[in-house]
Amino acid sequence: MKELIIHDNEAGQRLDKLLRKYLSEAPGSFIYKMLRKKNIVLNGKKATGNEHLKKGDSVKLFLADDTIAKFQASKPEHVQQLKGTVKPDIIYEDHNVLFINKPSGMLSQKAKESDISVVENVTAYLLNSGQLTSEDLRTFRPSICNRLDRNTSGLIVAGKSLAGLQQMGELFKERTLKKYYLCIVKGRIQEPAHIRGYLYKDEKTNTVHLSSRQLKDSLPIETEYMPIAWNAEMTLLKVHLITGRTHQIRAHLASTGHPLLGDYKYGNRNWNDRYKKDWKIEDQVLHAYQLSLPAMEQELENLSGKTFYAKVPDLFWNLIKETAWEHGTQEALEVLH
Repeated sequence: MKELIIHDNEAGQRLDKLLRKYLSEAPGSFIYKMLRKKNIVLNGKKATGNEHLKKGDSVKLFLADDTIAKFQASKPEHVQQLKGTVKPDIIYEDHNVLFINKPSGMLSQKAKESDISVVENVTAYLLNSGQLTSEDLRTFRPSICNRLDRNTSGLIVAGKSLAGLQQMGELFKERTLKKYYLCIVKGRIQEPAHIRGYLYKDEKTNTVHLSSRQLKDSLPIETEYMPIAWNAEMTLLKVHLITGRTHQIRAHLASTGHPLLGDYKYGNRNWNDRYKKDWKIEDQVLHAYQLSLPAMEQELENLSGKTFYAKVPDLFWNLIKETAWEHGTQEALEVLH
């Protein structure tokens, strides 16, 4: 017999969902059969699997140890894939969340089985620091609440607890927090602007197309920006990402005639080639710099109204410092540090 006591990270989910995680190799028919036969009970009583679990609940599995072992992966999936991980660059950490500065070149979530993404690095960190055990991963998996393109650096929020995942995920979904990015674009921009449009994603080519009017399957987008420094060739922008669609900043600014430096998908190849040769810039110069949170309650009350910043990558920072700006050099330094 095995007894599972429900803790914070399991509370709130349905019983059958928890059992599918714990007995990950078992068919659903087996789990429901065990529930019907009372070989699996909730708080000593017969259960259907639809029950939502509460902290302190008892789930007993009247199954032989070898049966449980048979229907469990030898190690939870996340433990099997942690070779090659690195410690995240942590901006802030508490019991529920991690705020991380993701480097350019790292995936937010893995695209294929062999990938090592932010999720795997977070999981390895929590295991190595003793905040999670491999057994915990059978019923709860830490994950991220927002995503950045592989070659975009900056702030990513990870949930260490179910409450952290759910509440921060809701803020990103409902857009009640504010996300700001830094980028360098082609051309001179001297005035702030709030631009709108419609975006359509081509899944086959992983590119997006913009229009001024709504077309079939297109989604509305909003982008707000403020120039920090500029010269005749380029502008350092602080961008408020309001809607957060795929490639929104890159495609939206390119559509206005101001593509991002280093962006070969939507940008200016000749300009990019020059900076690739002189500065070794391989990817779009785009950094998720600032996250401002609204008033918050319950488990995340300690984050209420706070603002977090991710340090600008060295290559981007050196470019900012060493560029001859006609306007805004001192302002840029004050804003960014």
